Amino acid sequence: MTEIRNIAIIAHVDHGKTTLVDRILHQVKLFRENQEVQELFLDNNDLERERGITILSKNVSVRYKDTKINIIDTPGHSDFGGEVERVLNMANGVLLIVDAFEGPMPQTRFVLQKAIELGLKPMVVVNKVDKENCTPDIAQEKVFDLMFSLDATEEQLDFPTVYGSAKAGWMGPDWQTPTEDVVYLLDQILEHIPASTPKDGTLQMRITSLDYSSYTGRIAVGKVTRGELVPGSRVSLVKRDGSIVKTVAKECYLFEGLGKEKTKDSIPSGEICAVMGLEGFDIGDTVADAEEPEGLTPIQVDEPTMSMTFVSNNSPFFGRDGKFVTSRQVRDRLFKETEKNLALRVEETNSADSFLVYGRGILHLSILIETMRREGYELQVGQPQVIVKEIDGKKCEPIESLTVQVPDEFSGKVIELVTARKGEISNIEVKDERAHLEFFVPSRGLIGLRNQMLTATEGEAIMAHRLKGYEPWKGELGVKRSGALISLEKGTAIAYSIDKMQDRGRFFVEPGEEVYAGQVIGEYTRQDDLTINIIRTKKMSNMRSSGADEKTAIAPAIKFSLEEAMEYIRNDEYIEITPHFMRIRKIHLDEHERKRRAKAISE
Repeated sequence: MTEIRNIAIIAHVDHGKTTLVDRILHQVKLFRENQEVQELFLDNNDLERERGITILSKNVSVRYKDTKINIIDTPGHSDFGGEVERVLNMANGVLLIVDAFEGPMPQTRFVLQKAIELGLKPMVVVNKVDKENCTPDIAQEKVFDLMFSLDATEEQLDFPTVYGSAKAGWMGPDWQTPTEDVVYLLDQILEHIPASTPKDGTLQMRITSLDYSSYTGRIAVGKVTRGELVPGSRVSLVKRDGSIVKTVAKECYLFEGLGKEKTKDSIPSGEICAVMGLEGFDIGDTVADAEEPEGLTPIQVDEPTMSMTFVSNNSPFFGRDGKFVTSRQVRDRLFKETEKNLALRVEETNSADSFLVYGRGILHLSILIETMRREGYELQVGQPQVIVKEIDGKKCEPIESLTVQVPDEFSGKVIELVTARKGEISNIEVKDERAHLEFFVPSRGLIGLRNQMLTATEGEAIMAHRLKGYEPWKGELGVKRSGALISLEKGTAIAYSIDKMQDRGRFFVEPGEEVYAGQVIGEYTRQDDLTINIIRTKKMSNMRSSGADEKTAIAPAIKFSLEEAMEYIRNDEYIEITPHFMRIRKIHLDEHERKRRAKAISE
C-alpha cells in the first residue's frame, strides 16, 4: 500500500512558494518532455496571477519513491486566514519557506502559529540564497527564534533545514554548494514528515474546503481522518449545530498531479479526497458513518475585523456596463460567496438594496469586489469601517501589529506617519542602513496609510501587519483628507475647463471622460468640498484674439487602484464599480440635498 504524506506549504507573500511547487512538479516528471507548461500553475485564477499572491488554497499531489505526497498550498496573507486554518487541518507537517534576505515576516508568523498550535511537524526551506547580500544562516536562526517565541515543542524546534533557490531549480543541505535539482528536498520530506497512519473505526471526514463544477454542483474536499470512505455508500452529515442529515457519497475523486481522478476503490484514512453528490453540506461539517455518526469538532475561524456597505448601483450611468445590476442579483452573489469564504459574513439591512459585508481586511474585501466586477456585476461600496466591540463595559477596537522595513534615512518620516494615527512604537532595529520598525496601531489607522508611506519613503517601505487583538478605543485619529472637487452637471469633461480649474486641485478624470452631477472628479486643495463645472466649452465669437490660443497643458489624471480608492473615500462617498469603470461619487448626488444634510448634522 502506498504511503501518504500530507504537507502544507507556508510562506510570506513573494518568498517563492508557488515557484518551488513548480520545481517539485517538474522533478517528478509530471509533464511530458514536449508538453508546454506555464509558470506558476498553482496561482490559476487571473487575480492571483496579476497580483502575484495566493488567495485560495489548492491541492496537488506528486508520487516519489512509492510515496504519494499531497501538497497543500496556503495563502500567505493574513486577510485570508479563513482559508489557512481550514487547510492546515488536512496536513501532517508544514514546509516553511523563508527568503534568505528578509527572513521570516509577520504574515509567516500568523500561519506558522496556527500550524504549531495544531502540533504539526515543521520543515524549513531557506529560499533565494543566490540573492545579493543575503544571510541564509541568520534567516535560519530567526526562524528558530520565531518558533521558540510561538511556544513550539522540543520536537518542533528540532526541525531540518534545506537551502536553495527555487528559481534556479536546486535544493541542498548547504547554501554555498548548489546541487543539480530538488531531490534532496523530497528525500527530507520523506524522512521527516510523518506518514498518514490509517485509523480504524467508523468513517469520519471533516469538510475543509469546497470546489464547484457547473455540471455536478458543489464538491466537498477534506481528509478522511478515520475509517474508510466507500464511493456510492450512504453516509451521515453531522452539521455544526449537531443535527444529522442522511445523504449519499455518489462519486469520490483523488488528487493526482494537478487534477482529480475518479476512484471506485474505498478511500483509506489519511488520504485527501473530493466527494460529489452530498446535499446541503457546509465547510466544517463531518461526513460520518450512516448508522453510527460521530462528528469532529467544527473549525473555529478568526472573527472579521472590518465591514463595508455594498449597494446595488443607482448612479445616472446605471446598467450601461454590467450584466448583473439588480439588488437581487448582488444579494444572491454575496450569499453564494459566504458558502465557501468562511471569514466573510453578510447581513441584510433595513434597505432592500443595501447589504453589510464583514471581512478580514481591505484586501479580503477588495478581492471579492474585483471578482464580482469581472463576472459582470455593477455595485457600489461605502467606506470600510472597523468592527468595534464592547468588552467589560469599554468600547474596544482591533489593534494591529505593524512592521515596516525602510532605509534608515526614512525611519523618522515613518514614525511620524504612524504615531499621527495613534500608533505606538514597540521595537526599532537598524542593520546595514535598513531600519526594522515595529508598531501597535489601530486597524482604522492602517486605512490609507500605505499610499502615504510609499510617497514619504520614495517607494522603499515594505509594510506587513497582522491582528494583535482588541484594546480600548484610542480616540480620534489625527488624519484629515482634503476636500473633494464635485461635478455640477452631467456631460463630457472638456480640456479647456479642466485647464482653467487646475489651480483648484488635482483631477481624477481626463478630457473626454463622461461625468455626472455629484461625481467626485478630483481633490480640492482645501478641507471643504467644492462643486465645479468641467463640461463648459470655450465660447466662440467673431472677435479674434491678438495671439493664437494658448496650448492647454493638463497634469495627468490620478488613477486609483480599487484598494487605494477604498482607503481614500470618506463616509459620505461611494465607489461605483462596474466591469470597465470605477468612479468615486457622493452618496447624495444633489448639491442642495448634501448641504441640507450637512447642516442637519452640524445642528
